Amino acid sequence: MHIESIRIRNFRRLQDVRIDLASDISIFVGANNSGKTSATHALQLFTAASRERFSIHDFSSECWDAIDRFGEGVAEAVLPAISMDIWFNVEPANLHRVVDLLPSLSFTGNTVGMRVEFAASNPTVLLSDFQAAHALAAANARAGEHGAPDYHPSPRTLCDYLRDENGIRLRRAFELRYYVLDRPRFDDDLRELPGYVPRQISGDRGRSGRDILAGLVRVDFLHAQRHLSDSSGGTRAEELSRVLGRFYQRNLEQRSADFEAQRALADSESMLNDHLDRVFGPTLNRLAELGYPGLGNPRLLIKTALNPATIMNSQDGTRVHYALGDANQHGILPTLPDRYNGLGFKNLIYMVVELLDLHARWLEVEESRPPLHLVFIEEPEAHLHVQLQQVFVRKVLDILSIEGADAPYYASQLVISTHSSHILYERGFRPIRYFRRSADPNSHTSEVLNLSAFYHDTSSPSRNFLERYLKLTHCDLFFADAAVLVEGNVERLLLPQMIASAAPRLRSAYLSVLEIGGAFGHRFKSLVDFLGITTLIITDIDSVLPGAVPNYDVDEKVIEIPGDAHAPEPLPPNEGDFPGVAAADEEEEPEGEEDEPGPGTACLVSVDGAVTSNQTLIKWLPGKVAIVELLAADESDCIQVRSANTALVRVAYQTAVDVEWNEETAMLAGRTLEEAFALENLVWSQDKYRKNLKLRIRGAAKLDLAAITQRLHKKIAGASFHKTDFALALLEQNPSHWSVPDYIAKGLRWLESEIIPPDPDGDNGNLGGEALVFEELL
Repeated sequence: MHIESIRIRNFRRLQDVRIDLASDISIFVGANNSGKTSATHALQLFTAASRERFSIHDFSSECWDAIDRFGEGVAEAVLPAISMDIWFNVEPANLHRVVDLLPSLSFTGNTVGMRVEFAASNPTVLLSDFQAAHALAAANARAGEHGAPDYHPSPRTLCDYLRDENGIRLRRAFELRYYVLDRPRFDDDLRELPGYVPRQISGDRGRSGRDILAGLVRVDFLHAQRHLSDSSGGTRAEELSRVLGRFYQRNLEQRSADFEAQRALADSESMLNDHLDRVFGPTLNRLAELGYPGLGNPRLLIKTALNPATIMNSQDGTRVHYALGDANQHGILPTLPDRYNGLGFKNLIYMVVELLDLHARWLEVEESRPPLHLVFIEEPEAHLHVQLQQVFVRKVLDILSIEGADAPYYASQLVISTHSSHILYERGFRPIRYFRRSADPNSHTSEVLNLSAFYHDTSSPSRNFLERYLKLTHCDLFFADAAVLVEGNVERLLLPQMIASAAPRLRSAYLSVLEIGGAFGHRFKSLVDFLGITTLIITDIDSVLPGAVPNYDVDEKVIEIPGDAHAPEPLPPNEGDFPGVAAADEEEEPEGEEDEPGPGTACLVSVDGAVTSNQTLIKWLPGKVAIVELLAADESDCIQVRSANTALVRVAYQTAVDVEWNEETAMLAGRTLEEAFALENLVWSQDKYRKNLKLRIRGAAKLDLAAITQRLHKKIAGASFHKTDFALALLEQNPSHWSVPDYIAKGLRWLESEIIPPDPDGDNGNLGGEALVFEELL
């Protein structure tokens, strides 16, 4: 038995969302303030069945106007309610447990549902009470004197009335209700069909809705703020010894407080230490499954501190120690107290012990044990290095496994919220539930996407390509405000400096930069559209001679993950890809006979009839092949507008700009980033002090603009030009002395305008690297 899906309405950011849960483990991901914690708190509030824990701030901000309109007595206004629909998938062996949720005697299937609703018990009485309080407050309103503002006592609105200091009015006016849901009366998206009214559960005729829900699922939480500390001085810190002591007190066999135990303590500490080793042995062995202690880490011991005054009535007499080696010649084992171990291993041990504690308390309920144990774990990555994160998420289900005759009837279900791309690497696409904030800046709501649906709806080659790419790059796409897809390593290295120069306010945003290459960028379209994430594509126009255009289609053949999509030919032996490889600062490709260039050969952008080989420009945006059409495309051609099925996307590639040289001016476009940079910074890059960029042309002063453009194109395309060397050398230069290529600057400014709110003070956003972003928590 497991929870198959939940639908949450009007709760904080989650105005109306469906969240599908996997039967074993689900992973909540998303940018900050996207609603992950709201979903966790919703389940916590509704399963705790305590209306005292709700407040007016738990209502979605989209509901506040509706609440106030109801308070104003608007005829068609309806007082909103917060609700959660919980759908259980029930095996035949557990069907008897959900008999109270069967909608009819003719029920067939394996899905049953329950709605828990926080709603006004009597809206008419609530409205009357508010109007009386409002009338009394209005009678005491005073006009301001001598320029002072008018005085309006509270409550001025119904929200104001329900926002009293202790929440007494809300608790008095609202209650929790429970309903039985009939699956055939809902559509495929689990929305009720028109005219359907669920049957309310009344405690007068049997078990209450609260008891039914508690009898089906136990919900526990392991919160992110675990407050482990290396010292005992802070009030928020908790030493590992206390955690293990609490686990011992709740779950493990304990020595009786009798005279024999006291005599054993006085005569020999070995008996008590043997006892602790025996009872904690299985727990510490579980830690070994997660790689602790591993090689080079001290192993964990539980030993007594030999304090007879406290050993029988507190946790302070028994402490965690770390053994540093074998016993010495005197039989003494060298140890250190638990506070001397690192926070990472403390956190790992803490989580394992707490999970085992929650698991044991669920199992110790014999007669009325719920068949499902749902555990939420917030941000397990805290203090854990990459390998420990992956081992934890890989083995956590084994820690909570059930063995024996109970196994078919009881199950644990996990939900992990995380910001760790390494945890996603370990589990893949299917368990991911992506929380996406509304694209409307005036809406404080989110929606939840089930990536297992993307997994099934996308063709296998494209899906496998994306999944392999995300694993290889430990992609942080799921946690970003926006994505930037770049052509290759050069763009990735230079992008931070280009952002600082061209669009500085982007430094306060959370960007995911993916190096994908023009031949593969269009393969991200399905994922970008599914996630709805605002995206800027920075790519090359890649002009080639007309004829057969290479088709890098993963549906037609297997493709390797690209590095630099336009990497040069292999280097000669013993020559590495490091700065200063070239023998001379102006070294160029040797002159000689060349084969006649054929179709698909790289050429200048200005060649008549040239076409692009870039599959992103052909198959995504702007959807054109001819270079002349690409150069003539306006901004609207390069933007994919946001819709229900597509994300907001803009492509940026080289376009014609004014280039000056020796008093000659022409409109030119580079074929690649390096060409565009050289042309737009032509005078600066040809200076002798910029020789390490490897862009200088021998005898450039005597060449006209057409000749130097031709020579630059040939030089950059040559095997002796190393693009990474160019990027690293450029980073050594003063960024105020060179210009960001025009097409990149325009793309970055577009992205800045889309995801960064306008500055009311007109500041251009030069915040510095330590700028913080604060958002209203709803």
